[in-house]
Amino acid sequence: MALAICRRFPGSFCGTPPRPALIKHHVNKKLPGQTCEDCVLTARTIRTDASTVATLKLLKPLRYRAFCNPFAYSATQSVTYWSVGSCAWPRGQDPPEHSSLCLPAKKVENIHSASSSWRLLTTSRALPGSESSRVSASEASTLKPGSPGAAKVVEDDIEVFDSFEDPRGFLQLRPEYQLHSYNRSEPCQPLSVSEGELILHKVTVDQDNLQPRVIAEYLCKLSSLPAERHPVVLSSSSFALLCQQSVKNIQLFDVPDLINILKAFVSLGIPHSHSVLDVYEVRFCSKVWEMSLNQLLLVADLWRYLGRRVPRFLKIFFSYLNLHWKDLSLSQLIHLIYIIGESRQVPQDLMQKLESLILKYIDLINLEEIGTICLGFFKSSSSLSEYVMRKLGDLACADMQHLSNYALVNILKMFRFTHVDHVNFMKQFGQVAPQRIPFLGVQGVMHLTLACSALRILDEGLMNAVAASLPPRVSYCRSKDVAKILWSFGTLNYKPPNTEEFYSSLINEIHRKMPEFNRYPEHLLTCLLGLAFSEYFPLELINFALSPEFIRLAQERSKFELTKELYTLDGTVGVECLDYRGNRLSAHLQQEGSEMVWNLARKDMCSKPEFLEALFLLENMLGGPQYIKHHMILPHTRSSDLEVQLDVNMKPLPFNQEAIPAEDEAKLRLKHVGVSLTDDLMNQLLRGKSRGHFQGEIESETEQQARELEKAAIRLGSSPCSVADRLGAMELASPHPPACMQAPQVKLAIQVTNKNQYCYGSRDLLGLHNMKRRQLNRLGYRVVELFHWEWLPLLRRTRLEKLMFLHEKVFTSAL
Repeated sequence: MALAICRRFPGSFCGTPPRPALIKHHVNKKLPGQTCEDCVLTARTIRTDASTVATLKLLKPLRYRAFCNPFAYSATQSVTYWSVGSCAWPRGQDPPEHSSLCLPAKKVENIHSASSSWRLLTTSRALPGSESSRVSASEASTLKPGSPGAAKVVEDDIEVFDSFEDPRGFLQLRPEYQLHSYNRSEPCQPLSVSEGELILHKVTVDQDNLQPRVIAEYLCKLSSLPAERHPVVLSSSSFALLCQQSVKNIQLFDVPDLINILKAFVSLGIPHSHSVLDVYEVRFCSKVWEMSLNQLLLVADLWRYLGRRVPRFLKIFFSYLNLHWKDLSLSQLIHLIYIIGESRQVPQDLMQKLESLILKYIDLINLEEIGTICLGFFKSSSSLSEYVMRKLGDLACADMQHLSNYALVNILKMFRFTHVDHVNFMKQFGQVAPQRIPFLGVQGVMHLTLACSALRILDEGLMNAVAASLPPRVSYCRSKDVAKILWSFGTLNYKPPNTEEFYSSLINEIHRKMPEFNRYPEHLLTCLLGLAFSEYFPLELINFALSPEFIRLAQERSKFELTKELYTLDGTVGVECLDYRGNRLSAHLQQEGSEMVWNLARKDMCSKPEFLEALFLLENMLGGPQYIKHHMILPHTRSSDLEVQLDVNMKPLPFNQEAIPAEDEAKLRLKHVGVSLTDDLMNQLLRGKSRGHFQGEIESETEQQARELEKAAIRLGSSPCSVADRLGAMELASPHPPACMQAPQVKLAIQVTNKNQYCYGSRDLLGLHNMKRRQLNRLGYRVVELFHWEWLPLLRRTRLEKLMFLHEKVFTSAL
């Protein structure tokens, strides 16, 4: 049982301003608001044998400092100590005086309002896989999005994610982990304050006579003082003397003493940048080859707990593992993968060896350990083979109801990273996830949504649950969360039932978090592109994103190359926002972006045999390369087109003069499509053979071709009566360029599609490709689709069948 005690301290608060008529869903629902100052919530969970008591204090606001997010992963988890500042604004920056709400429409204008909300929530702790965790999961599965119970979850349940402690949850699942991991809660002999003061006094008096064994003992005892005394100890001159003596005698410490001293530093909370740790890191580096696997894992875990990066130690440790990796037990393997993930560094050859160990222990791994494996490989940017991913997915499918939200998110991260389409896993995930969304924090929601978009899997039930759950708690989103969620919905080209409310709340949040977007400019561009896919254009934000100041900021601060994103946004605005008069990209950046995307698109398309086959056959069918042009009609959409232009008689126009050198034009005009002058033919003509006999041979050959086309049409399921029409149209396409170019009556944009342009297992286009076709139509093009499900099977058929298919596509689309 959990008791929540809320206390209000003096401070200025205001109610939520009236909602615009656009968001009808929230007209009668008032949310608690705040001024431009934020608040700090402190929650301590005090455990007793019978119950858990949670105290939540609402203190006087303390500016905008982000410590952790109150809406992150799972409602089935809590932390021992929770100190939360607002996640809304970057460190050291003040919030803007207003936040803006944009109307979701073709052109979006801004309505300013100031609103934010906090939920004071409670939760009980349950270890992953424990009975209470399973109860929570089963309760979650009974709630449906939109139900009163689901709505109440937001107000009654804490969703807490501790980015430090939660990844370590697996260490509590097996007793073997205690042999090589640090456990802050393990019992120790407490030391009274007076005993601690006596030790510090002895250090001052006997500083030159302290023995190594005594130094280690003193440090360990001081770490057993009450936690509130630790800052006093760390700031005392006696402790500094003790550290100096430990450094002076460090060569005399054996491995157990060094480990105990490092444990003491962790318990005391010594800063990770403390100079004494430099000396100990060097000493541990020299001791790696003398230590056991358990000791090495424990030391690595202690460094992780201190929050200190030790690349030299890990490099030597990994060299040791390359020789001893076969000796790793299951618990050592899982713990090592966790350490690798948190350090973000590892030689890839070692990861391949660890992958073979995963297969060795695959039948012994539990659900939460699957999540740890996936997170470790994901964080270290190390891939797992498709076979291993499918095995892990099978294990998760076997008992997904008992899989914690945290582990579920981590598994999906790895599926996204490896692009493995485990159909059964995603099917079960689609059944479980919608009921869990109300209990899942916004970071977890973002990762689930992003995984679906990366895998091109559109599950309407899941997307509707996400869209329904976000507006009430959108203020807890980071800039990254807003960006990835908008990108995911735009990429999947899906608009939920509450489209207006959903997009309005997220666009409003973009305005509110502009200082944070200035720190991460790539997130703002991701937001705007996701909105553009869904036909939302907040003009004020677009004007800011295309301003010289923001472009310079993006080039200086972002670790990503953002030219393509800027170019895509600018080109989209140019086509779809004709009355926009704001900032645009400079000519130099437009040229740079155009060259960049063209090089990528040309390389991609020219490596695909189905595209090259279509281009070659279309050139032959239409009469030559001058009748078709491979280029990017809309370069900012990042894919190329095959353009064909037809005149009023539906005959192709030779508009692509670049395809033919000038010296070849005369030859082309003289080119004759007829019978070759052979010796036999000349003899027949000289002997005066009747023209009727010769004409009969030509007609016979033509009839034979017609019969072959008719057979091909029958095999493809076409009507035989249309074959003559096709033959007549093909004769019109003979290569005789006219003396002067006519204005095109019809412009065709032929698209050679592939499965990656569609949602998985469907014929629904993804957002970028749907936007491209929308813009082509705006420019007066008729889009001709060579669908991959039609064209790829034809590649194995005869040339006549392929020509007939292409002919019908081109000339039927033009009518």
